[in-house]
Amino acid sequence: MTEKRAARDQRARFEALARVVTVPLHRYLLRRADPDQVDDILSETLLVLWRRIGDVPGLDPERIPEPDPDAVLPWCYGVARGCLANARRADRRRRSLLERLTWTAAGAARETGDADHTALHAALAQLRALDREIVQLWAYEELTPSRIAEVTGLSANAVSIRLHRAKKKLAARLERKTGARPGHETDEGQGTGIGNGGSSR
Repeated sequence: MTEKRAARDQRARFEALARVVTVPLHRYLLRRADPDQVDDILSETLLVLWRRIGDVPGLDPERIPEPDPDAVLPWCYGVARGCLANARRADRRRRSLLERLTWTAAGAARETGDADHTALHAALAQLRALDREIVQLWAYEELTPSRIAEVTGLSANAVSIRLHRAKKKLAARLERKTGARPGHETDEGQGTGIGNGGSSR
């Protein structure tokens, strides 16, 4: 009974908080994030507020259903700021993946900035699920093969082999998309930390 009551109280406090802060947080994010990202970041912010409802300063349980906006908003803005920073880091990781793989495939595409996200996503989609996960852990989370092995349950050697083969497949597919000259060799990994690919032929 006590747990049910606690759950009801948490839900009531969150709903009261959400009524007060959702619109201001939406405005806050609109001024700082790409329009197509705002709803996702707002949802993440509200999820954090739900999980940390007990940490929200100024949220007086006795004032349900109307907490004081001046008391709760500054902390909630801080949460939104953190979620926005996370979204920006995720976007940078996606860009990093694109840059690292397009460098592998064709230096010309990197130099001109003519990177085709659609081609990259299509190439990734053609990989086996496990290989795709390994590539994403390597590129997005910047994990080493030994750390990827911990995540996937494979051996570090198996991860290294799969990663090397997956990068070669992606490079070949992206090379066709970017129009690199047949037989053209790129300095794979130079300045990118990729390595291992240029001498395998």
